[in-house]
Amino acid sequence: MSRADCLHVDLDGAWNQDSVNAFGEFPYVDCRMWGPELRYSSHARGIDAFYNFIADKLGRFTLFGSGDYHHLTALWLRQIQEPFVLVSFDNHPDWDTRPPRWGCGTWINRALELPNLRRAAIWGCGNFELNWPGYLFISGKALREQRIEVWPWHERLKPSGQKRWGGITREGWKESFTGFAQQLAGQKVYVTVDLDCLAADASATNWENGLFAPEEVAWALGEIRRHGEILGGDLCGAYSPQRYARWRQRIEAKIDHPKLPPQHGHGAAERNERAFRVIWKELINGS
Repeated sequence: MSRADCLHVDLDGAWNQDSVNAFGEFPYVDCRMWGPELRYSSHARGIDAFYNFIADKLGRFTLFGSGDYHHLTALWLRQIQEPFVLVSFDNHPDWDTRPPRWGCGTWINRALELPNLRRAAIWGCGNFELNWPGYLFISGKALREQRIEVWPWHERLKPSGQKRWGGITREGWKESFTGFAQQLAGQKVYVTVDLDCLAADASATNWENGLFAPEEVAWALGEIRRHGEILGGDLCGAYSPQRYARWRQRIEAKIDHPKLPPQHGHGAAERNERAFRVIWKELINGS
């Protein structure tokens, strides 16, 4: 893989560049001036201005900041010019149909608007959005057309969510994933990984944590590659201090974010850097 295939988009200082360069130095773009404008949510004009700035710098694989910026994945996907399947590892489905249109909790809908995206599959969710009434705010059209599917942790769902989604278990999820990966035979796949899909002892994030271990996500990536073709991917979700450009953005983000203790210090950075090493290596392996 050439170094131009990877890009570190630094929006918030979430990643130490020296640690990133352990994989071989690849391009770094300082986008911290854009960070407050884009964090958690953004106006369309802000999104368009940022895309005009970053589009010609993008590679196939992108490392970027907190999960508060996960909606930027919908921008990375614009460069794909062939039919593909999106696979997301995330503790949150990010499928809400309510405003803001460009937000970290709504971006799956922006991805589904892309003409080359066949379907989106989300693995490892365990948050309230999959329980009643949260699941009322998903695109019914996308569900009917089978363009979106979710594989949540059964143990994290309330009875209403368990009845609606079924879910996966710690004991049986790998068998379910292998069956899913086999369906990807002959297809192009883009993979996005939010570190909040990992357990709290494996990552420090701005959101609630899931249940995966880094090695389990790496295993799943190997299964995807064994059956389909990973044409690109990204990794985000590391903790960073929250800074916003607009008062409404700040208020909405404060209401939406969980009340977690500060995720800083040497131990937090070490957990995220280890997760990065394990997952990134498999994400770009053989591509």
